[in-house]
Amino acid sequence: MTASSNGHRGFVLNVDLSSDATPPLGDLRRSVRRSLSHLDTDCVEDAELLVTELVSNAYDHGRPPVKLRLCQLPNSLLHIDVEDSDRTHLPRLRASAPGGERGRGLLLVDQLSRGWGFNVTATNKVVWAEMNCRELSPAGRS
Repeated sequence: MTASSNGHRGFVLNVDLSSDATPPLGDLRRSVRRSLSHLDTDCVEDAELLVTELVSNAYDHGRPPVKLRLCQLPNSLLHIDVEDSDRTHLPRLRASAPGGERGRGLLLVDQLSRGWGFNVTATNKVVWAEMNCRELSPAGRS
């Protein structure tokens, strides 16, 4: 996992997961938490869940290389996207089987995000989600 971060506005986190055979979910959650420490705690926790679900799906249903990007946009909007090179297995929202251990990821993404979707290009697929996030007030900073 190679991560880089550059501030609180605009692009905040870029992670290349090409060298990881399994998703380093704990490391990703810590990177998200660090990169979004200036945002409301509930938002950061939801962003961690969204990243976990989208990256897990890319590993389960996509093909390497996998890349994660977080970008803070104007109007308190956080954009998360996960790129992989499988253009055939497209995400779709469906009900999970009763008692099933899998199949709830996109339901969670749908509930936690303001919106989500995917884009397919000639070489890859990008699954994205957006959420509203408030910055911490100066009094709320530790």
